[in-house]
Amino acid sequence: MRLRKALPVVAALPALLLISACSGDSDETAEKKASPTTKSSPTSAAEKAEAEAKRIGAMDPASLEKSTISGKNAGFEFKKVSEADALAGQDMEADKAECQPIASLAGGYTHIKAVSVEHRSLQPSEAKNATIGSMWLASHSEENAERVMTDLRTSLKKCAKGFKTLGLTYKDVKQLKDPSLGDDAVGYRITNVVNKQSVTMTYTIVRKGGVIAAFYGLNMLTPEKSAIPEATIKAQLEKLD
Repeated sequence: MRLRKALPVVAALPALLLISACSGDSDETAEKKASPTTKSSPTSAAEKAEAEAKRIGAMDPASLEKSTISGKNAGFEFKKVSEADALAGQDMEADKAECQPIASLAGGYTHIKAVSVEHRSLQPSEAKNATIGSMWLASHSEENAERVMTDLRTSLKKCAKGFKTLGLTYKDVKQLKDPSLGDDAVGYRITNVVNKQSVTMTYTIVRKGGVIAAFYGLNMLTPEKSAIPEATIKAQLEKLD
């Protein structure tokens, strides 16, 4: 894969689609996927999410979108990910139950369904920066956000050897030193294997109040430098104040 040619595609997608590009719960009950003949009602869905956010004390969808960076900031360009691309990773189910929190994050979601989620791709502003990735913000009640972090830490301890999901193999799950970010933060590195090619990604998961801010980075040239910089993460966290 030619790195520069792949950058625009790779950076725009959640981890599930990112691997494909390189190679060739609930605050409310999960809604059933609409059939092709079912008429959707965006307005009623938004109203339902807003009412649920108010009920549990979570950030409502409009406020979450307003608090999510778009455009150039802190060394990256934050681009809104299309709904179709974001939804592609929503149903990543691990073959081991204890690995589900990690598998859900690999798909761009938390294992506990959020009231609303905002996805952004992260593309470096400078050509010399080879780290690309994604960010998503998930709005929860503070209680559920705390549970997301607790379950993730448990999963990292029990799932070190990795897991499989949707035909993808993840291995070598390694917890890193907890970053000093937000109200709570966890860092870890994970390797995905596709067609005998290993791709290492670094995740930084931060809780600020009831919002989970998840970041993952990929650097095909220097995997150990794949973490999204803390300055970039802090820029987003400041928007949540």
